[in-house]
Amino acid sequence: MPTRVHEFAWPDRVVIGTVGVPGARTFYLQVRTGKQIVSIALEKQQSAQLAEKIDEILDQLITLEGNPFSVPTGTPVELVDNDQLESVTEQFRTGAMTLGWDPTTAQVVIEAYPITDVDADDNDELLDEDGAEPPEKLLVRMPVGTARAFAKRTREVVGAGRPACPLCGYPVDADGHVCTVPEV
Repeated sequence: MPTRVHEFAWPDRVVIGTVGVPGARTFYLQVRTGKQIVSIALEKQQSAQLAEKIDEILDQLITLEGNPFSVPTGTPVELVDNDQLESVTEQFRTGAMTLGWDPTTAQVVIEAYPITDVDADDNDELLDEDGAEPPEKLLVRMPVGTARAFAKRTREVVGAGRPACPLCGYPVDADGHVCTVPEV
């Protein structure tokens, strides 16, 4: 059965946001075009890695002779998005992700796939007559300015978690913290 693709070629909005309190947050990649909105859950580390790799791609493109894609070095003010997530209905929890560059459209491309319990060798048999859901993926293409703004916001969201203990470096919970100072 064919994969169900949630595709956003020129999204109106693409952000990482969270639901919950620091220490118990769920991270979401949310994309919207018009009334179509998709939210996928991902790990904090996936979010941080995504922002880091997007910035790496954009920084490499800047070094090209004449910066042919007009990649901004910073986040364009008009693209800053500090709004909360819109209504969140989790489409799937992200397993694998890919990140790429499409020079024909000058867009960063993100593909996200759900976590599956099926071995890669069984991909052709993911669905049968049992009425199971078709395999899915999220495909997002975003222009360079939007990608730069996305990376900046993502770093801020990831960094807004629990503060680190100055003694042990582990996160401090809202209800207190008992740390074990490493022996010298």
